[in-house]
Amino acid sequence: MAKNPNQKLKLLYLMQIFAKETDENHGLTMADILNRLDAEGVRAERKSIYDDISLLREFGLDIITRKTNTTEYYMGGREFEYPELTLLVDAVQSSKFLTERKSKALIEKLETLTSKYEAGLLHKQVYVAGRVKMQNESIYYNVDAIQHAIASKKKIRFKYYDYDMEKNKAARKGGDFYYASPVGLTYIDEYYYLITYYAKHDDFVNYRVDRMTNIDILDEPVDRVPPNKSFDMAEYCSRQFSMFGGEDTRVQLEFDKSLMNPIIDRFGKDVRVEKIDEDTARAYVAIDRSNVFFGWLTQFGDLIRIASPADLAQEYKAFLKKIAGLY
Repeated sequence: MAKNPNQKLKLLYLMQIFAKETDENHGLTMADILNRLDAEGVRAERKSIYDDISLLREFGLDIITRKTNTTEYYMGGREFEYPELTLLVDAVQSSKFLTERKSKALIEKLETLTSKYEAGLLHKQVYVAGRVKMQNESIYYNVDAIQHAIASKKKIRFKYYDYDMEKNKAARKGGDFYYASPVGLTYIDEYYYLITYYAKHDDFVNYRVDRMTNIDILDEPVDRVPPNKSFDMAEYCSRQFSMFGGEDTRVQLEFDKSLMNPIIDRFGKDVRVEKIDEDTARAYVAIDRSNVFFGWLTQFGDLIRIASPADLAQEYKAFLKKIAGLY
């Protein structure tokens, strides 16, 4: 009589049973395990299961034996613990660059990394509907293409668009392709940005990834960033109030002590700060001039001021005056 082919899968079924049906709060007795294997068409004896559990432990699975009124077995430590999965689910559902459909699909995949009981708890926390989300999934694949280009050090070409007054896509440059040397990807203010380097202008240019279409990886090496133009992603992003900012500017900000948290949140704990008096301090920061920087200042009202440079302070004054003129 031919052997049931499912018998060859016994160890895999057993691993799946522990992964999906057990956790610290839900164990299985030996009788439970035998019944679940039987449901998969696998007949087994207790002794063979003991041997299989030993093999799984030797393989690295954290199979725990718990003895109370009965003896139960469950999977303890996993690659991702429940609090870690909760953080990942929160990140996925709150990400603007993912469509509602893609968010739900990714969360369902995350739920497979824990027991069905904890997966149920994760699912109850999902509130994707109604959030501001991208309307197409192009960005998901744009990021993948760009990452491949960066890894292979190849140039890319793409089309770039804005929205017109009717909310339709309007391609820039009359629909012609942009050609660029990708340097890196960064995620700022809930959007992905591609950072590129143009040797012709010896400068970096940023593009919103969700506004890129028709991305092709070219069989052409990227323009190399020269040593004197050393690029540090962390430093570059820290001074970008807007990914489309202007001139790099060194600024002194005088601020009320109540703004110490926002200063550190924005510029990092290593920001240079000097105490002026018991209530006021001065921060020395590097920023890219942009209206986004001015907008950040405005939220703090009279609790912060640009101490220098004077031309930037005058530019900010004109910015405020122009807004006031609307009312």
